[in-house]
Amino acid sequence: MNLMRLIILGLFLSAFTSSAFAEDPFTVYTVNYPLAYFAERIGGEQVEVVFPAPADIDPAYWMPDQKTIAAYQKADLILLNGANYAKWVSKVSLPSGKMVNTSRKFRERYIETKDVSTHTHGSEGAHAHEALAFTTWLDLRLAKLQTEAVYKALARQQPESEVSFKNNYQTLADELDALDRQIREAVTTQDKRPLLGSHPVYDYLAAGYGLNLKSVHWEPNEAPLIGQWLELKSIRQAHKADVMLWEGKPMSQTVTVLESMGINSVVFDPCGNRPEQGDFMTVMQQNVDVLVKTFR
Repeated sequence: MNLMRLIILGLFLSAFTSSAFAEDPFTVYTVNYPLAYFAERIGGEQVEVVFPAPADIDPAYWMPDQKTIAAYQKADLILLNGANYAKWVSKVSLPSGKMVNTSRKFRERYIETKDVSTHTHGSEGAHAHEALAFTTWLDLRLAKLQTEAVYKALARQQPESEVSFKNNYQTLADELDALDRQIREAVTTQDKRPLLGSHPVYDYLAAGYGLNLKSVHWEPNEAPLIGQWLELKSIRQAHKADVMLWEGKPMSQTVTVLESMGINSVVFDPCGNRPEQGDFMTVMQQNVDVLVKTFR
């Protein structure tokens, strides 16, 4: 009986000690969904990844409230996209030792745009598309470099899990390489084909794959104004594009008018925020399929 009591007491003390001294989860906060996805894939069960931006907003122009900023400040690791993405970061105090700019390694490849434009749409209100493009991950080779930065940052913080992180990173990198090859194979024979972008978010896509693309400033859920139609007409005088890439599904009446001009509308989702269905990789595969079909 005494032996049984000792066993029970030992189990109780073991359970108590484990719960009392259990470490808090290693928390990673990110400024956009692609980085959250990379951290989730690489970190696995060893990390808790938090991407707190609302689902109906563009994270690039989001401003978190004080409570959310405080949560970022307490995180073990903060993953930044770089290229002036998430401008709120420069307006608050975050612990520099915890921040990792995942695009720093290729900062010499940042793209300077030709103009700066300000317009209003959605819940973000007015915002400017500044001289530095920031959707770096749409060049999947750059996305791979960002995943490498995520892997190395996690390995520095948790060296005991480095082997697991490296294996997860390599699997993800191989998947990105496969998508990258599909795009290159699709566009290689028609890389000079004129394309339109409904929004100036495709700079790295165009540069990375040699696409002949010009962008306007249209929103999928808004009817273009007369001036925007006139701008498009002017662009097409020298740029005979017959396909426009959209961030999301455009309004049916917009599609109809574009079709009357000989322009087909296709969705190429940058996936800056968490998608309603699937994940980053499934969305990117859909995007690749769109390009393959377009260049067929």
